[in-house]
Amino acid sequence: MTPQDIETYFTQPDGKYAFARWGRPIAPIVFGVEDKSLEVVKGALQAVVQLAGHQLVETDPEFGSNMMFFFFSEWDELLDVPDLDKMIPEMALLVSKLKSGGANQYRLFRFDDAGAIKAAFVFLKMDDALADIPAEVLALQQIVQVMLLWGKDAFREQSPLGRTESGKTILRPDVAGIINAAYDPVMPAVANDTSHALRLFARLETAK
Repeated sequence: MTPQDIETYFTQPDGKYAFARWGRPIAPIVFGVEDKSLEVVKGALQAVVQLAGHQLVETDPEFGSNMMFFFFSEWDELLDVPDLDKMIPEMALLVSKLKSGGANQYRLFRFDDAGAIKAAFVFLKMDDALADIPAEVLALQQIVQVMLLWGKDAFREQSPLGRTESGKTILRPDVAGIINAAYDPVMPAVANDTSHALRLFARLETAK
């Protein structure tokens, strides 16, 4: 991996470099799954948060829960979730847009005054395509994508996940390394300059 590769991961649609990580502990909640799947999501989240060296807590003082996962059959179901429109005032418009675009997933962030992540919402419409993905794979894919503010096309060509020789699904080593380096206490929670990619690269090289 080169500094340019890392830079690509955090290049936004407008062509600018924009990085952010969580600026507060994560208080997760999952809606719409059975207990067995809930444990899978929790296990994946614990693993990724531990990799980052970040914190999981029961409650966020502002939101109660600040990382929310919604699993559902139809987008319109979101319109009936109590108080969701208070956290996402444009919810009705968003649902209409996602329905018309035939989307089966969407991730939305909220940021604090400094630009660090303070909340993330993961919406998964469980159509045939998503239903065919093993629960542990789907959970890990989604969690990785809300641990940092990645560029829109960061994983368009290649999944953040890989497989061991035994067939176990894991985070790709380069992606795991970036997450770990990004949460190094000496690194900023927010960055808008490509020099940040050079600093991430330096930490990856040191860790080898």
